[in-house]
Amino acid sequence: MSIYVGNLSYEVTQEDLSAVFAEYGAVKRVQLPTDRETGRMRGFGFVEMGTDAEEDAAIAALDGAEWMGRDLKVNKAKPREDNRGGGGGNRGGGRSGGFSQRY
Repeated sequence: MSIYVGNLSYEVTQEDLSAVFAEYGAVKRVQLPTDRETGRMRGFGFVEMGTDAEEDAAIAALDGAEWMGRDLKVNKAKPREDNRGGGGGNRGGGRSGGFSQRY
């Protein structure tokens, strides 16, 4: 599993984040996504640790903690949803008017 770390400073590096999480166990991987257009960090990241127990300890200790002038949001990462599109979604389910009725 992976840990989501939100509300990060835009100045944080992978080494910075790894050092903070290393206090709670072995850090296997750190990802800091960047904006495709600007190359700037997006303000969140993901950390993978050696065991679930280490992840739980890090989440318990760091969620809401202040770091680099910001209050961190730390929790278990949710599986990524593929939202890249490819057809425009539901087109009405075959109804003649093209609209689906939802009550």
